[in-house]
Amino acid sequence: MDRRDEERPSPKVLKVDPLRPQWEAVEEAGRALREGLLVAFPTETVYGLGAHALKAEAVARIFIVKGRPPDNPVIVHVGYLEDVKVVAREVPKSALLLMARFWPGPLTLVLPRSPAVPDITTAGLDTVAVRMPSHPVALAIIRAAGVPVAAPSANRSGGPSPTRAEHVLEDLGSDVDMVVDGGPCPIGVESTVIDLAGEEPLLLRPGGVAREELEAVLGRPVRPGRGEEVARSPGTRHRHYAPRAQVIVVSGPELEAMARRFMAQGKRVGVIATGPIPLPAGCHLRVMANGLPQYARELFHILREMDHLGCDVILAEAVEERGLGLAIMDRLRRAAAR
Repeated sequence: MDRRDEERPSPKVLKVDPLRPQWEAVEEAGRALREGLLVAFPTETVYGLGAHALKAEAVARIFIVKGRPPDNPVIVHVGYLEDVKVVAREVPKSALLLMARFWPGPLTLVLPRSPAVPDITTAGLDTVAVRMPSHPVALAIIRAAGVPVAAPSANRSGGPSPTRAEHVLEDLGSDVDMVVDGGPCPIGVESTVIDLAGEEPLLLRPGGVAREELEAVLGRPVRPGRGEEVARSPGTRHRHYAPRAQVIVVSGPELEAMARRFMAQGKRVGVIATGPIPLPAGCHLRVMANGLPQYARELFHILREMDHLGCDVILAEAVEERGLGLAIMDRLRRAAAR
């Protein structure tokens, strides 16, 4: 162990009730953010690594701690609707419609950027990604901070996102000043990102709000972003969500045969399936019997768990790309990319 690691203090961990967060803990976390410290906290999607979004030096620590590429913007979280005007130069009618329907919630809007937002927060782009989380702990902390909070996922860049406080501690440890433990995240995949800075709405990242829901509110199609259009969204330009094990996305009927084939090669195999299947002894099976919400909620935790079990290969059952299934398949494909 590096002596510098031994000398760094462990982060302060505050355990809070996820439904009724204690005010003392909330105020302490908010004060830490105002002072430029790094605070990890739960949102409804994943745990975020928070810093004062308008302080360049505070946001720079996020990039250093995560090992995040500098061309990958971070989402700015706000506590009140009026705070959007602090970070966005313009709020179009389409944004107001979506905010009224889905905020607080797992939806990020890409809007024209305000001069108040430093370049590092937006990776030098002329747009800013902003959302208001619905998790009671996250919302209370951001409101207590009284400032916009930049908060990408609280993990090392490239790996599975953290959906529990222990994931944050495992990945970042003493590099974080404070960790607020509010239990498991209820959705488990990141927010949907929609670009409203141009003439047409663009879906840059599928997530907790389905594309079909966005189209219903806007009354028009939402086209998936392509190529450089996607660069306006956090978390899309680089390898993401990948465990150490090789991830392979497989159709349901092929799971059993493929698992047996890898095990015959001496591989340690994990399987994520939507229903029970017969597998040989020694294969680690996780069944998502309660549908897509369970699959999304537990996906990143299971990827980490199978790494801990020493799996060489993780076979993940593909799902239909509708509703939440689109977000699940997006994360699985990114985790499988090599």
